[in-house]
Amino acid sequence: MGGGSTYTPELVDGFARLRDALPVTELVLIDPDAERLELVGGLARRILARQGHPGRVSWTADLDAGVDGADAVLLQLRVGGQAARQRDETWPLECGCVGQETTGAGGLAKALRTVPVVLDIAERVRRRSPDAWIVDFTNPVGIVTRALLTAGHRAVGLCNVAIGFQRKFARLLGVAPEEVALEHVGLNHLTWERSVTVGGQDVLPRLIAEHGDAIAGDLRMPRSVVDRLGVVPSYYLRYFYQHDEVVRELRAKPSRAAEVAAMERELLALYADPALDEKPALLAKRGGAFYSEAAVALTASLLRDTGDVQVVNAFNAGTLPFLPDDAVIEVPAAVDARGARPLPVRPLEPLYAGLVASVTAYEHLALEAALKGGRDRVFAALLAHPLVGQLDHADRLTDALLAHNREHLAWA
Repeated sequence: MGGGSTYTPELVDGFARLRDALPVTELVLIDPDAERLELVGGLARRILARQGHPGRVSWTADLDAGVDGADAVLLQLRVGGQAARQRDETWPLECGCVGQETTGAGGLAKALRTVPVVLDIAERVRRRSPDAWIVDFTNPVGIVTRALLTAGHRAVGLCNVAIGFQRKFARLLGVAPEEVALEHVGLNHLTWERSVTVGGQDVLPRLIAEHGDAIAGDLRMPRSVVDRLGVVPSYYLRYFYQHDEVVRELRAKPSRAAEVAAMERELLALYADPALDEKPALLAKRGGAFYSEAAVALTASLLRDTGDVQVVNAFNAGTLPFLPDDAVIEVPAAVDARGARPLPVRPLEPLYAGLVASVTAYEHLALEAALKGGRDRVFAALLAHPLVGQLDHADRLTDALLAHNREHLAWA
């Protein structure tokens, strides 16, 4: 789903390269945008052909036909497209709050638009292919995955942050990625790497000591933060740890949505070239690094019943005892044909547990607003969010959110 995305060739390239792990026989791209489907689908076929992959590629705007008989359905949706993202990243700034597409007020707006659409898709998948697994890469992943699991769907949430850290640390340490195991814990886009294990030993202290400047540079945080915490926070923690500085930066430059929209126009022009038969270098700037590897690994584990350990989004189910069982957390989990079961986690330090509990409460309220609608529910979710949390901000942001999203919210 979302097969017309300019990012789809990255996924297709992963299917081609990793065919031994996941031997795809047929790939169906589903998207309401026929023009984009034609361009992306044509390139997908050429990528597979160039790499000698025998799988078939087709595309359709008919969701029911597209998912019929599927073993797995990957969701990569953006309801409202880059235009909606552009709004999400700008109107919160008017109140001095971070404008971002997965957290804060903008993230709530995206959740309200997205959850009903994803649940409708999932119901149609259940009717057409009741045994299919749904792999959700659609942001905000934690809220969307919680909606899917709460409704009883066979779903697992996926993010590329953990695999990105694994690959980065492996490169810094000079070892193969599969030798690196992360103690990755928290919520989607709110995580910390508390240990990095290679050969049975935690090398995180050495990694920070020897490569702290490079790590901090990638996070766009001061080196002192990594040294003092003794862990590596997700780069999304910058929105919490340096909120006001980020707001000043965002106000002084074009939005990421504007950058991506321009990039997408350039990518689609490249995809139209019938001689292009590999993902272009420009695609690396689009975001989502290593998503294809993570998606292939997760889907293979679900379909081939391997029991591999992977970082995913799944029900808490007692893993973090201070959270409800039906909260969705992002931790290493054993993945097989029954789904994802989080592995035991060391008690989470208060510095991190407090923020995790606060954002979990917000995600609960956000899902309530997405499922039931109503201005009061939107206001409550914003008031609970640590990046908003003030009465006047929550009131103004509620009005702005509804004004910018009326076309996507049936109840507004």
